[in-house]
Amino acid sequence: MSHDQQNPYTSELPTTTAQLNHTVVYATDRHLSAEFLAAVLELKVSPPFGPFLPVDLGNGVTLDYYEFGDGPIQPQHYAFLVPDARFDAMIARLEVLGVTYYADPSHTEPGRTNDLFGGRGAYFADPDGHNMEILTRPYARP
Repeated sequence: MSHDQQNPYTSELPTTTAQLNHTVVYATDRHLSAEFLAAVLELKVSPPFGPFLPVDLGNGVTLDYYEFGDGPIQPQHYAFLVPDARFDAMIARLEVLGVTYYADPSHTEPGRTNDLFGGRGAYFADPDGHNMEILTRPYARP
């Protein structure tokens, strides 16, 4: 390809880095799962987009819930960086919903939060068993 030709695999709006735009989250009931996460994180569920039910995370990324009825759902991990000022309210909503939260990703410390990297964090399962995490400070990486 010459320098004058456009790469057909690039977008019209180039970015300096790769950014996550959306990801599909498999669910047995897309409405139930999307509404659950939106309730915990104080978000809104967007109108359906084809077979997907998006939850807009507010940073240009959507979780697109998709009903998968052809077998069991393989649990995945989703981590959400949340404002420290809203963390306690999110924990309270989990308690109101009767959802156990844990200090660790293996779910061995129920009803506790962690204080990793100078912030607070907790793990909980969504209706399909996806391991959700809320944290107030990003992990320090080497």
